[in-house]
Amino acid sequence: MTTIASGTDTLTRDALTVLQPGFTGTTAPDWLLRRLGEGLASVGLFGRNIASAEQLASLTAQLRAERDDVLVAVDEEGGDVTRLEVRTGSSFPGNHALGAVDDVELTRAVAHELGRRLAACGVNFDWAPSADVNSNAANPVIGVRSFGADTDLVARHTAAYVQGLQAAGVAACTKHFPGHGDTAVDSHHALPRIDASADVVAARDLAPFRAAIAAGTRAVMSAHILVPALDPEHPATLSRRILTDLLRGELGYDGLIVTDGMEMQAISATYGIERGSVLAIAAGADAICVGGGLADDETVRRLRDALVAAVRAGELPEERLADAAERVRRLARWTAAAAPNGEPATPGHPEVGLHAARRALRITGRDAFTPLTEAPYVAALSPVANIAVGDETPWGVAAELARLLPGTETGTFAGEDAGRAALVAAGERRIVAVVRDEHRHAWMSAALDTLLAARPDTVVVEMGVPQSPPRGALHIATHGAARVCGRAAAEVIAGAAGE
Repeated sequence: MTTIASGTDTLTRDALTVLQPGFTGTTAPDWLLRRLGEGLASVGLFGRNIASAEQLASLTAQLRAERDDVLVAVDEEGGDVTRLEVRTGSSFPGNHALGAVDDVELTRAVAHELGRRLAACGVNFDWAPSADVNSNAANPVIGVRSFGADTDLVARHTAAYVQGLQAAGVAACTKHFPGHGDTAVDSHHALPRIDASADVVAARDLAPFRAAIAAGTRAVMSAHILVPALDPEHPATLSRRILTDLLRGELGYDGLIVTDGMEMQAISATYGIERGSVLAIAAGADAICVGGGLADDETVRRLRDALVAAVRAGELPEERLADAAERVRRLARWTAAAAPNGEPATPGHPEVGLHAARRALRITGRDAFTPLTEAPYVAALSPVANIAVGDETPWGVAAELARLLPGTETGTFAGEDAGRAALVAAGERRIVAVVRDEHRHAWMSAALDTLLAARPDTVVVEMGVPQSPPRGALHIATHGAARVCGRAAAEVIAGAAGE
């Protein structure tokens, strides 16, 4: 493809405007600032870009010095998927814990506090909440990122989350349309397929998005999933039937439509990011999210050129690209107007996430349990984290138990010999076994069998979706693996439960 020279013509600017690229580093590179001057309107931040709240505020100020209405987006769900606290674990328990509590005012308060913290750092666009109904317990990528498996519960908490986040001046981006909950494949790796009927999809999966639209969500993110009942040929991100006819037409949504990351294998391995981006805009998407793995000027240039070339070749209507770019600018204007000036009108509630995590605990065996007074051995039976979560963020209860019971040691185990290896490592110390989604991993269930057969006094902490029957001297289901979930569980184990 012929490289198009940098310029300020309308077509080139529109092509840049619809991109949401990432970058590497904790300061804005020169190429990114230059692109903002040429028409780029959005930037996506990831854990690699964030070292502290102060540094993040400095970074966003640097971006705004180049373009004052820039959309600064981040993938901050709280819980497992955190970028603000990527190296420490989140102060918020995540959606599944909020769904377990089922208090919509609490969900609204948690989302508002999260939004307040984002806004204070200059972030005005959050790729959250997940509105997926986790109807498939084997789902490898949604799980505790969902409010739950009940459609009505997910719908009311999705709406509350949108309201709380946007009340803080941060645009919500409800995802992953038309619903990623009934999948057994991670779209980071391949193209998932949902073989439910159109009636089931409408009643089960679309309801939370209807609720989000009614609540005023400023953006919706498409899913890289194939739903043959809605479109037998194209994944949702590339489907006019799904994005334009269904989301715009039937659901009456008029806000921004953002794609999930175009570098994900569900799209890039089949269509390539350039072709995929053209097809997505043609289908009705307004913004192309790219940069989780591809984060450089070359990617931006390639996508800009692909969109311009598609318009010139008659493959992409110029008015469709212009409409998409205007929707991006419209959201930018909303965020600029909603940005807090000076002191926030509503005071912060920094402990609301911990309060929610404590309320989310489901404890079995507590009446017969004597809290530990000596340092235990924490055996983390750890599956591989999915890409959305990443392996940078710590999880579990060991750090919090070590704070309450100094001398606590820990080890991570996986595979067929995990149980026996944990027994050897623990020696005579009391064992706290930490698992995530035991029902999805046969080796994990077998390891627990081994531990409990040899040490019936083992404490079990389930930090994923609790589907397996509770077992152990004490069983704590946290409904999430965020730092505050670990703290809430540790407080129970050590008899130091907070108020």
